[in-house]
Amino acid sequence: MLIELNEDTLADLVSQNDKVVVQYSASWCGNCRIMKPKFKKLAAENEGVAFVLVDAENSPESRKLANVSNLPTFAAFVNGKLVNETQTNKAEVLTELVNGIV
Repeated sequence: MLIELNEDTLADLVSQNDKVVVQYSASWCGNCRIMKPKFKKLAAENEGVAFVLVDAENSPESRKLANVSNLPTFAAFVNGKLVNETQTNKAEVLTELVNGIV
């Protein structure tokens, strides 16, 4: 399941889903645009995991959940808790993060 957040409500989504993977990005971020199709592909391949796209510039409260300081940042939440987080532009690293919770 792929969700694009339009409001700063990631905390609600994380509490309502057992497994959540988040891509924090921004419209000006080239690496974010490169990683977005890879993120969407993983979302299609992993049922039972909520994949969420968050605009880091418009979602300060959502950013705090993973202490985002660089983009793109990917975060994995299990049962409402942050279990892994990484800043990367490598598909393999993102795949490892997802495989760590499925």
